[in-house]
Amino acid sequence: MTEHIPATDDPAAALRRRIDTLRPHAARIWNYWLGGGDYYEVDRVAGDRIRELHPAIHEYARADRQFLGRAVSHLVTEAGIRQFLDIGTGLPTADNTHEIAQRHAPESRIVYVDNDPLVMAHARALLTSSPEGRTDHIDADLRDVDTVLERAARTLDFSRPVALMLLGVVIFLPDEEDPYAVVRRYLDALPSGSHLVLSHTISSPAIPDMDEAVRFWNEHGIPPLTQRTPRDVARFFDGLELLEPGVVSCSRWRPEGAPGAVPREVAMYGGVGRKR
Repeated sequence: MTEHIPATDDPAAALRRRIDTLRPHAARIWNYWLGGGDYYEVDRVAGDRIRELHPAIHEYARADRQFLGRAVSHLVTEAGIRQFLDIGTGLPTADNTHEIAQRHAPESRIVYVDNDPLVMAHARALLTSSPEGRTDHIDADLRDVDTVLERAARTLDFSRPVALMLLGVVIFLPDEEDPYAVVRRYLDALPSGSHLVLSHTISSPAIPDMDEAVRFWNEHGIPPLTQRTPRDVARFFDGLELLEPGVVSCSRWRPEGAPGAVPREVAMYGGVGRKR
């Protein structure tokens, strides 16, 4: 649950007090794997240990980021989407959602949502907008659907199609919280023509070392995560028109490069679905 900052408090100071530097955090480790500099020593140590347990893990971060870029570019140039609700933003790095969208359509509007204090501190400083468009930031939890939608409506027009971006974030919703119902509540609030872009790490008998890395993370890091099978990930798109090639390894969702070349598969699956 999001901590409410007193109106009389300095927002930046309040955010800094919420940053836990004693335990590794997923957003900061992701930033470390992507080559960023917004992490602490505890994150580097944990990130290196996870990479020892599962050496391919850093490839997931890159594949997921590239998937975001291709998906956003498609939605803007081919589907005509001009509004994005990006939940679980993560620490800003190169080619964020608004940068890609506004590169193609400067009038695009983007709302970022995250409840990590370090993410929000950086987002407010770095995630700016083109003059023609608009970018906003909401300090809230994915679970707080009503709060997110109410505040996002100050920037987005929910009578027009919106792209709901959920990259690597529903892994932090355990099964007992019914993540499918949470995602459905967001989609129910969006009009026809809206899209869901979702990615999720997967569990598979073919990659047992990934499960070992997840166990390590859940013992030492925050927040804990839940692994799901490719079939479980595909369930998030039930009732949507799933765009080709479906729910696949992020590296293989409409990859760029030589025709016919098949990128190496990673255990981060993603897909894009359209609401009819």
